[in-house]
Amino acid sequence: MLSLELGPIALPVAPLLLLGALWVGSAIASRLARGAARAAADAAFHASIVGLATARLVHVVSHRDAYAGAPLAWVDLRDGGWHAASGLAAGLAWLAWRAVREPALRRPLAAGTAVAAALWAAGAASLGRFDAPPLPEVAVVDLASGRTTTLREAAAGRPVVVNLWASWCGPCREEMPVLAAAQAREPGIGFLLVNQGESEAAVRAYLAAHRLALREVMLDRGAALGPAVGSRGLPTTLFHDARGARVGAHLGVLNAAALEGWLRRLRTRASG
Repeated sequence: MLSLELGPIALPVAPLLLLGALWVGSAIASRLARGAARAAADAAFHASIVGLATARLVHVVSHRDAYAGAPLAWVDLRDGGWHAASGLAAGLAWLAWRAVREPALRRPLAAGTAVAAALWAAGAASLGRFDAPPLPEVAVVDLASGRTTTLREAAAGRPVVVNLWASWCGPCREEMPVLAAAQAREPGIGFLLVNQGESEAAVRAYLAAHRLALREVMLDRGAALGPAVGSRGLPTTLFHDARGARVGAHLGVLNAAALEGWLRRLRTRASG
């Protein structure tokens, strides 16, 4: 499952899982601290902030060439760019520092941290086990030729970026020029742009109006791909290697820096 539906809103599961684990860990630390409940809650909250900020900073620095041309993308958290190991280390270091300063918090913070870590690890393992299927055998229509095919056939043994989009979706329209530019400069990677549920006329009108010279635009007339990959939200972007295995997935708008990070993973898989 990539997203969770709350009415008309689709939320990514992984961040929700992390926030839930942090909240439970903080609640347990506060409960055990008793008279120092406020101090324990503050320590857990600040550790979360330090960890998340560090995870983001390390990710941006690690991909600084991709972010160099777009400084505002540094704070665009929609791209999902984090360095988890660095964030975890920074958060634990903050908690250790607070425990040294305030011995009464040692046991509550240790217990809260252990529970949060266990919840996050179990959830991440479940997502990794069940949410990395091969490229699904969903039937689509190639806009250019009118031929019905499947995504696996369209991938043709290449690394592929599979983008689920619709012309009425604002974030989809925002990221479409980024995908078009990447498709033009990445001949070794396929970009399958799978429209969800719209007519051929509507798709052609949108592409013409925005002067998007895109190849491999597909029509998923029954909008079957989203449910097949566990996502009801748009845009959803999937990254599969040449064997069809999923390398990763992203729910929401992709900026150029985030897309470049995913493309590097595909290139590494292809050359490895």
